[in-house]
Amino acid sequence: MPPEPDEAGDAAQPGVHRATPRLLIATSVPSTLTAFLLPYAEHYRQAGWRVEAISNGVSRVARCVAAFDAVHEIGWTRKPTDPGNLTSAPARLRQVVREGGYDIVHAHDPIAAFVTRYALRGLRAAGTVKVVYTAHGFHFYRGAPPVQATVFRALERVASDWTDRLIVINQEDLAAAQAFPLARRGGVVYMPGIGVDTAKYGRDALDPAGAARVRGELGLAADQPLLTMIAEFNPGKRHKDAVAALAASGLEDAVLALAGDGPLVGEVTALAADLGIGERVRALGYRNDIPDILAASTAVLLPSEREGLPRSLMEASSLEVPVITTRIRGVTELVTPETGILHDVGDVPALAAAMRRVVEDPEAAREMGRKGRLKMAEFDLRNVTALHDELYAGLLTDRP
Repeated sequence: MPPEPDEAGDAAQPGVHRATPRLLIATSVPSTLTAFLLPYAEHYRQAGWRVEAISNGVSRVARCVAAFDAVHEIGWTRKPTDPGNLTSAPARLRQVVREGGYDIVHAHDPIAAFVTRYALRGLRAAGTVKVVYTAHGFHFYRGAPPVQATVFRALERVASDWTDRLIVINQEDLAAAQAFPLARRGGVVYMPGIGVDTAKYGRDALDPAGAARVRGELGLAADQPLLTMIAEFNPGKRHKDAVAALAASGLEDAVLALAGDGPLVGEVTALAADLGIGERVRALGYRNDIPDILAASTAVLLPSEREGLPRSLMEASSLEVPVITTRIRGVTELVTPETGILHDVGDVPALAAAMRRVVEDPEAAREMGRKGRLKMAEFDLRNVTALHDELYAGLLTDRP
C-alpha cells in the first residue's frame, strides 16, 4: 500500500509534514504521461495524495487534465540544444514547486529529468523536496553514437549528485549507473519497467468484438495476417525495416498496421508505395484502442535500435500475441526464443523470415504467446507500483 499520510496539518509548505503528501510528475511531453503514468496518478490519488503533473502542452490533453489534481505548463522541449531548457524552464519549475509545496518531484525522460534536477538542486540540498528520476533507457546504450554516448553519460553523472533516487528499468542501465556518484550513496534502484496491467491486457478482460471491429475497419478477411507495430515514428524505431521486410516476406496478403504519430509518417508510407505494398501498409495514427488492435494482430513487431523496456511488447505478450523484435537492451529481458523471435538491428531478411514463421506456423506462434503471458508476471503493474510505494515511503520518512 502507499505510504500513509501523517497527522499534521496540510499547509502547502515544502518539506513540512502534512496529512496529504504531494507528488509532482514531470515529463517533457504529455504523451509520456498518457502512455505510462496515468495509472500512478490514479493509484496515489486514491490513496489520499495530491498528484499534479508538469509538461509542455499538458493542459491541452483532456486525459491528463482529468487524471491529475492539477496540471502545469512549462516551455521545455525534448531537443537537447533548446536554450529555453536551461534559461526559462528552470525558473518556471522552481515557481511551480515552491507554490505547490511538493514532497516529491518525480521526473521522466532525459531532458525533463536533467532540467528538473538542475533547477531543484538548491531546494533539494536545503531539504525542501525529494527528487526522483526514472530512466526509461539511457542514451549512452551499447552501440550508441560515440559523441552522443559521451555527452549523455557526462550529464547523467553530473545530475546524479542532484538526485535522491535514480530508477533504472533494465540490467544494462543498472550496470552503467553503478559508476555514478549516486550509486555509492545507495540511490540507484532497479525496477522491472514501468509496469503493465496484465489484468487489463488479458484475453479474458477484452470483448472479442473489439478485435473484430479493428479487423473490419482494416478490411481484413477472417484469416488474413495482421502484423502490427506500435511506436512513435522516429528514426530509432526503424519503421522502414518493417516495411521493407513485409515487401521481402512473400506474404502477399499480410497487412502491416503502424499505430502512432511522428515526423516520419510520410517517409514510411512513401517507401511502402515505392515497394509496391502501399495498400497493405496502414498508418493508423494515435489510437486509444491499443488492446483491441493487439488482440486483432497475428504478431507485434518492434525493430528498434534502442529501447529501455518497451511497453508495446509487454502489452502484446500479456495478450498472448507473439512478438518479433531486435536483440537489444531491455528487449532481451522481456523476450526469449521461447516467447518471441529476436533478430539483429537492421537485419531485414531475418525480420521477413520471422514474419513468415509466425504466419506459416500458427500453433508455434500461439505457444510463444502463451509463454509470453507467463513471462509478464514479474513486470505486472501491481508489482512495480508496490516498489514505488516502498521508495516513496522511505523518502517521506527521510523528510526534515
